Amino acid sequence: MADKNGMKDLNLIGVGTTVDGKIRTQGSLRVDGKLTGEVHAAENLAIGITGEVEGAVNGRNVTVGGKVKGNITAVDKLVLEGKSSVRGDVKAAKLVIDEGATFDGRISMTETRPGGQNY
Repeated sequence: MADKNGMKDLNLIGVGTTVDGKIRTQGSLRVDGKLTGEVHAAENLAIGITGEVEGAVNGRNVTVGGKVKGNITAVDKLVLEGKSSVRGDVKAAKLVIDEGATFDGRISMTETRPGGQNY
């Protein structure tokens, strides 16, 4: 849901916070702590440099600066930043892998169909 400024909700899992379970949001999510379980963000999903996710990751635009052990699906764009580490398969319409990123898995690049994808 958009607020009075037209911004979607932003949720944050801060440094030093550990979450076990499934997270689903219609807005955006930033993970700077540790998350064990699935995460689904209808908008943007960012895993910060201190962030760690063990489980499936799904979002419209996904940026990884930290560590992910699990499959990643980005409806639009996936960015693996220079110090990121990903172990799992990725699916994205657009993919950017910065120098220094480590990746162990398979890549599937798919076009987004009109109407988007359900989470």
